[in-house]
Amino acid sequence: MIQKLLDKTFWKFILVGIVNTVFGTGIMFLFYNVFHLSYWVSSASNYIFGSILSYFLNKHFTFQNKDKSPKVVVKFIINISVCYLLAYGIAKPLVRMVFSSLSTNLQENLAMLAGMCFFVLLNYFGQRFFAFKSQESQSNPKSEK
Repeated sequence: MIQKLLDKTFWKFILVGIVNTVFGTGIMFLFYNVFHLSYWVSSASNYIFGSILSYFLNKHFTFQNKDKSPKVVVKFIINISVCYLLAYGIAKPLVRMVFSSLSTNLQENLAMLAGMCFFVLLNYFGQRFFAFKSQESQSNPKSEK
């Protein structure tokens, strides 16, 4: 099972993730530390801009999804939204609790880093098994073997 999860698709997702992370992280920390926007606005901006890039790279390169239905976009938006809310919603109070002696600014920077890590994990499974799951594998689970 682990071998199946760490296949070529996984490594493509990691490559796209690296590109997307550099792009989105730059936006997030720029908005938070330079423009002094809030934790939520800064982290959400990362995922709004990054998700647009991620959608096209993962749909066409990583998962090679040929579905032209608007359902794919809706599923992608649902996946990104749920992953974002869970990851950052967990990260902020967790970091605040663990690093309570640090300044709010440092706590929120650490929370954004932790949120990114949680998000990547949740997002991989969400994109692979929900947003970009091929119609073939949905109707015939044995076709993925």
